[in-house]
Amino acid sequence: MANTKSAQKMVRKIAKRTEVNKARRSRMRSFIRSVEEAISAGNKSAAQEALKNAEPAIMRNGQKGILHKRAASRKVSRLSKRVAKLG
Repeated sequence: MANTKSAQKMVRKIAKRTEVNKARRSRMRSFIRSVEEAISAGNKSAAQEALKNAEPAIMRNGQKGILHKRAASRKVSRLSKRVAKLG
């Protein structure tokens, strides 16, 4: 257990930050899931629309450090590629 005041405060701050990050990660995964569902349904216009909504969320998480920047780029790239394949 944290002994000093500053260590106790850091424990509280980390707990708050963890909650925020969990919410952001969950939101990003929901966006990705919507793209995946549109792709599996074969609906190109819905997939493009879902990707348009998902891309900023993924990249923002990359900037915030929730996801590595390159991992974020890779996810967007792979989703874009799969949406483009739909015809």
